[in-house]
Amino acid sequence: MKLADFKYPLDRNLIAQEPLEDRAQGKLLILKRKSGLILHHKFSELKKFLYPGDILVLNNTKVFKARLIGHKESGAKIEILLLEKENELWKAMIFPARKVKPEMKIFFGDNVFGEVKRKEFEKWLISFNQPDDEIIRKFGIVPLPHYIKRKPELKDEVYYQTVYAKKIGSIAAPTAGLHFTETIIEDLKNYGVKIAEITLHIGPGTFKPIRTEEIEKHRMEPEYFEVSRETTEEINKAKRVIAVGTSVVRTLESIAGENQRVDWGPISGRTELFIFPGYKFKVVDCLITNFHLPCSTPLLLVCAFATRELIFNAYNEAMEKKYRFLSYGDAMLII
Repeated sequence: MKLADFKYPLDRNLIAQEPLEDRAQGKLLILKRKSGLILHHKFSELKKFLYPGDILVLNNTKVFKARLIGHKESGAKIEILLLEKENELWKAMIFPARKVKPEMKIFFGDNVFGEVKRKEFEKWLISFNQPDDEIIRKFGIVPLPHYIKRKPELKDEVYYQTVYAKKIGSIAAPTAGLHFTETIIEDLKNYGVKIAEITLHIGPGTFKPIRTEEIEKHRMEPEYFEVSRETTEEINKAKRVIAVGTSVVRTLESIAGENQRVDWGPISGRTELFIFPGYKFKVVDCLITNFHLPCSTPLLLVCAFATRELIFNAYNEAMEKKYRFLSYGDAMLII
């Protein structure tokens, strides 16, 4: 399967640069897979398309302020993207990469610095001379995606985070969840929709471009996930499983069971599951997701879920109707 088949002409003016003040007032495109029918609603109307007995599965990961801007002793600017902590060292990406070498110090303030230790598997390991949580709190910046062409602001600490975020560990938000408010979640519960949570910490793989023309040769970066016993029990009892975001899809499909929807929890590990057209879904019945970049792994996943033809039809209609795309953009529900 060729990567070029998943290109589409995204108007850069449709890439949302700002969050909506009211999360739930974004647009919601409904795509019905059986008929190909496309409907247009507000996200606040989501309940119209759910039923009592459905289960809505959320990713409760929490984004941390993973970007640090510092400088070398020479004064040259250095940017760090923290990924995850291993023992006492942080795995990180450092830019510009050509200026990085072991034992180099990167300064953030008076007597506050990180020291580059070594490189492992294309990532740098660094340590800090002060408690890392204090450095992240004081100097960290919200890691907005590269296609948001402005500097992060204080509001992003609120809006680039789901209202149900709990477990710190992501460098990118599970963006399908950004549309939910506490009111919507409570209303769905009262209506009879079950709410369950998993955790998948989103890493740099979410932005990693596919560099192979044959998509089957692409490899995902492993991402840590965990699913509780309670969540697996609720999923196995549900009428329909509605995944909120591609990270939830990848987690649930990674723990698919043979005699039930998913294996019994608690389950944790790392997943490298790459879902592209031809994949047979075992767990997920419906999907809430944003509109994704051309040739990206999330786009391939939604094409696998609803076929390339239906997704591209929906994207074309969304562009005609000026939907907002990508992280701070509008949503679609595929049923």
